[in-house]
Amino acid sequence: MEDEGDDEEEKPHSKARTPSALFEGWVLLFTMFAAGIGGTFQYGYNLTIINAPTTHIQKFVNETWLERYGSELDSWVITLIWSIIVSVFPLGGFMGALLAGPMAIRLGRKKSLLFNNLFIILSAIFCGLSRYAKSFEMIILGRILAGVNSGVSMCIQPMYLGESAPRKLRGTGALSCAVSTAIGLVMGQVVGLREILGSEEVWPLLLASNVTPGIIQLMVLPWVPESPRYLLIDLKDKDSCVVALRRLRGNCDFTSEMEEMMAEQTAIQGQRPKSLCELIQDPSLRRQLLTIVVLSSAMQLCGNDSMYFYASYVFQAAGISSEKIQYVVIGTGSCELLTSITCTLVIDRVGRRVLVMGGYSLMSVWAVVFMVALSQQGHITWIPYLSMVCIFAYILSFGIGPAGVTGLMPAEIFDQMARPAAYMICGSLMWLILFVVGLAFPFIVQGLGHFCFMPFLVVCVCTTLYIGFFLPETKGKSVLEITEEFTRCKAKPHREENGYLGAQEIKSTSL
Repeated sequence: MEDEGDDEEEKPHSKARTPSALFEGWVLLFTMFAAGIGGTFQYGYNLTIINAPTTHIQKFVNETWLERYGSELDSWVITLIWSIIVSVFPLGGFMGALLAGPMAIRLGRKKSLLFNNLFIILSAIFCGLSRYAKSFEMIILGRILAGVNSGVSMCIQPMYLGESAPRKLRGTGALSCAVSTAIGLVMGQVVGLREILGSEEVWPLLLASNVTPGIIQLMVLPWVPESPRYLLIDLKDKDSCVVALRRLRGNCDFTSEMEEMMAEQTAIQGQRPKSLCELIQDPSLRRQLLTIVVLSSAMQLCGNDSMYFYASYVFQAAGISSEKIQYVVIGTGSCELLTSITCTLVIDRVGRRVLVMGGYSLMSVWAVVFMVALSQQGHITWIPYLSMVCIFAYILSFGIGPAGVTGLMPAEIFDQMARPAAYMICGSLMWLILFVVGLAFPFIVQGLGHFCFMPFLVVCVCTTLYIGFFLPETKGKSVLEITEEFTRCKAKPHREENGYLGAQEIKSTSL
């Protein structure tokens, strides 16, 4: 009896809280906030703040050129410069995604997020002083740096939260990245209103306002622990790992979680973090790599961002005045925020496959309805309202699963040594395709007209089928268990093929 009492004293963290608790401790919740405010929040925020000052920046470009060279620019040149200002953001994101892997390995997850704020501070300085310096080139440079910041954060934040959350809340932790992005989208739309920072007088402050979330992160993120998995497996610092787990879990028993991490550490004993080329060449991870390539590509090829392109046109056709459209557009970002919050609360109950398949299936349906509505836009009076419903429903469907689960997958299906390189591939694909779709979509509209969403429909249907046939459910499973699932999926076709060949051999022998 005395020995049992001693054991209980040695494990004060074994007093578990109720399983129904949403978070295992306030530190985990605070960690999600601290990582998100300067992380994926910046992606959503920087994506939308550039929309409000479009005409003001174009006017500034023309005035700057006139003052320098004594002649005004042609309208097509102004449009070209504006297109460059917009398109360098995803190119910066691509560079950030390539930086994210080495940063996560060398600096760790938390320090990488802290260092990442250097890019956003420089971006704010360049954009904020551009009008004073009479240089639109400073806006271009500032947007590149803002893209680098977003590219790094979109890779490292889900990695950090996925490694910090307990297994049963791993989806909730990583999916909070989608909530941060959606909040950033809405905040960017709100701050960009003419009544706030969207006027001609203060648009440089609007572009420089992204420094505020970065400063907040620099103030709060140092107070939360580093990823326990990084501390144990990468740094081999077991004591620091236990301290981090105790802070994140509170009084909950993390013995089984510690054993799981020790088992993963043993399984990858002697390995070093994989480079991009090593991950691509590893045949044992080919199925996992194909999965994140499909999901990352589909996230940008599904047409969700293009739906925002049509929003103003559809709202005008529905009779909404141009002055009020800016307020209605905020509703589109609010839809994504609503579904991302809802999915964050239910993902660890219903699983990943259901949410992603459901999202892409609904998007397929609404893409068909939207194309039909566009073809009848000028013929039936109530059709514009159906088009409005399609826009909101499409964005809601995207938020159900694809918006958040895509960023979670590399954290769940790759081990500690392959995870940084996997996020580099995932992030690089997303940013490159975002850039290509942004350039190609106007030509798709011109070529296909009302049926411009047909390519997006094909992507949604094919992705749904791939998930249904090849992606195992990862909810509540360890990395080693998920790896075994993929191995079984890969081995099954070989077994069937060997069985068929064996039967053929027996048949020929009997003949």
